Amino acid sequence: MKTNATRIIDADGHVRETDEEIIEFMSAGYRNRRDAMLYFPLTPHHGWHRSIPANDFRPSDFRVPDWREWVNKLDEGHFELTVLYPTRFMHVGQIGNPTYAVELCRAYNDYLNDRFLIHDRRFRGMALLPMQEPKAAVKELRRAVKRYGMVGGILPADGLQLPLGHKQYWPVYEEADRLGCTLAVHSCNSLRDNDRYLVPNEAATLTHVIPQMRQFTNIMFSGVMNKLKKLRLGFLEAGSGWTPYLIGKIEDRLQRVAPAERPVLPSELLARRQLYFQCGEEVTTKRDVEMLGDDCLLWASDFPHEATRTDMKKLVKEHFARKDLSPAAKRKIIYDNAKRFYNL
Repeated sequence: MKTNATRIIDADGHVRETDEEIIEFMSAGYRNRRDAMLYFPLTPHHGWHRSIPANDFRPSDFRVPDWREWVNKLDEGHFELTVLYPTRFMHVGQIGNPTYAVELCRAYNDYLNDRFLIHDRRFRGMALLPMQEPKAAVKELRRAVKRYGMVGGILPADGLQLPLGHKQYWPVYEEADRLGCTLAVHSCNSLRDNDRYLVPNEAATLTHVIPQMRQFTNIMFSGVMNKLKKLRLGFLEAGSGWTPYLIGKIEDRLQRVAPAERPVLPSELLARRQLYFQCGEEVTTKRDVEMLGDDCLLWASDFPHEATRTDMKKLVKEHFARKDLSPAAKRKIIYDNAKRFYNL
């Protein structure tokens, strides 16, 4: 039997859903217009194609792994579990039609259960939520958790008309708190930021972290977490290097607010184990542990994105070989924290 020192939970893996697969799970009115629907992408995409950076045409082994290939990767890395997120459908926040957003989210969640979750106990799912219609998002979160055993819901880091801390979205946070599940703000490529970047590599560098910082700041100032004692909130796909700086700035501002009107401080949420960040293998992790503690950081493979060509066993070995983290911190980052965050 494995000890906690060798147990591994992948906090952020991905499926590569295709439009052709998703449309099979949409209602009849959409399926009957299959050819017309598939003429355009089902979800919008940003203007910088990140798979073709400037002057970089190295060979790629891009794949769309099915559940069998994912199982092979779980075996290769000796993972106990992986938590699955979408790829293209992360852009659902950029859809303008609320009714269509509701349809796509429902179809994606049905697809995820049918094509992955039912095939191996080591798969866990995060539900796609139509935040354009908060009442529908509450209903879909409840359906995904109750019917499919999904461990939480995804909040898009970019695309929505209003920031994620807006009171319009509070019922979604409150429902997640009642269900005892998690919400994760997951980065995607931004449509809105296209005009801010002049070269593809600039977009590839900033399109994940800048939206995360905006949403984290808005949520912390909004007060949405004040009365929610069970909800665990995560920020994924943008690393953790930005968090000590931003938390310091936010707390400096909040200290100037009258205590009766002050939202709960990020440091309080960290102490209550309600805030989590995906850290990856970045060089700032040691500093992040020193400033934030080692109870809030999550390890992830990001397969099949960054780790398409990576041997999972090698990826895990590199984590445990780090000299800048204590054995206890490495164990928490690769197992304990994800277990708590997702309530596994």
